[in-house]
Amino acid sequence: MDVLVACEESQSVTIALRSNGINAFSCDIQECSGGYPEWHIKGCAIKEAYSGKYKMMIGHPPCTYLSNAGIAYFNVLKYGDNAINRWKNRIEAVEFFLQLWRAPIDFICLENPIGFMSSIGMPPNQIIEPWYFGDPHKKRTGLWLKGLPPLVYSLSDGLFNDRTSCEEPEHIFIDNSGKPRYFTDAIKGHGGGRTGRQKARSKTFPGISNAIANQWSKYILINE
Repeated sequence: MDVLVACEESQSVTIALRSNGINAFSCDIQECSGGYPEWHIKGCAIKEAYSGKYKMMIGHPPCTYLSNAGIAYFNVLKYGDNAINRWKNRIEAVEFFLQLWRAPIDFICLENPIGFMSSIGMPPNQIIEPWYFGDPHKKRTGLWLKGLPPLVYSLSDGLFNDRTSCEEPEHIFIDNSGKPRYFTDAIKGHGGGRTGRQKARSKTFPGISNAIANQWSKYILINE
């Protein structure tokens, strides 16, 4: 089974899938940073998604203009051309998301923060947090699923299941607006500044990557 992990340079999901014997390939316009260039396709994820090669796709469409972060700066009356340019970028981001969603692949998951897609009538099928799967971080994430079931997790031990979660993490600091923050300004391995934080935040946490690899690869093999 060949799997495309679209818009992934970190190779977090790709490595987890490969560990489960799945022939997965990351694809991004950037070089990969996961250490396995032989598993990476540097190029257009849309072109690769429509190639007809893949049984499943895990997609991470860019979320800069799809999230609710900086929503105030979309106010055209206040910010003029800068806001108009933001709207143009948002429209392009929506079209990119939808092109991935419409790809001729049987099993699709697109991952993104909760934001603009929900407001235009396309809410996610599932909302998860890294700590649900044992990683002590908060990052509310939507999963848009086609042909795939929601990921299974457990916040407590039960008669028929073991707990998969860790304790819900506390915030690291409160920013100037009073909003709790869960990422430091400089994240190890990515450097400081905006670019480093964005790259660190976009990486799929190991617990979620492993759940994707373990659960969905088995689901597809059983249901083929």
